[in-house]
Amino acid sequence: QNFDQGCFNYHQLQFVVDALEKSNETPLVVLPYKYCSKSFNIHMGTKSFRQTLSKEEFQIIDKLSKNGQLYRVPAQCLDDYYWMLASVSDQTLSRNGANLDVPHDNREGRWPGTRPMLVTNDQMRDHKLGLMEPRLFRRWTSCYIVNYCFTAFVRGESIDREISFSTADFFSREIQANETSTGIAWHFPVSDWSLDDRLCVRIPRNKK
Repeated sequence: QNFDQGCFNYHQLQFVVDALEKSNETPLVVLPYKYCSKSFNIHMGTKSFRQTLSKEEFQIIDKLSKNGQLYRVPAQCLDDYYWMLASVSDQTLSRNGANLDVPHDNREGRWPGTRPMLVTNDQMRDHKLGLMEPRLFRRWTSCYIVNYCFTAFVRGESIDREISFSTADFFSREIQANETSTGIAWHFPVSDWSLDDRLCVRIPRNKK
């Protein structure tokens, strides 16, 4: 959400929230503690300066909070771990036993796949080696991460008010095997084929 001079842009934040709501999603914004304050320090390499929120910017934070769309990470805690954990936690109490996953044939036009999803362009380079082995990390990102693209805002203005999302995978893009009534079916992605096409090899079960 940073723009010129490294300031945090709250208008971009509201823009993404609005776009998600139009897509029938229920966004929750997870922010570091200081970004919910009226004034805070910004560090850019060896330089630092203080960002003070305008009345309009603070109204964005206040509106998100009143709507139950904001989670303020406790002070001195890394926000990354909070939203990463939220993506894989069971959340039994918060969802009251309901299945939040969205089927591919849903009538609301929502992105199919698991819920919650994480909408971020963070490459998480600091976490790739520290949290899990590369293959598991790749599987997690493909299933839970949604990237976005839009023209950066300058203050509250943007030249182009369009936004696009690169959604998470609805099913695995890796080689996988599925048990069937007659044996095992292996599914292989093929580089020359479309993204959702697979080469299927069926191995019949030995009859005794």
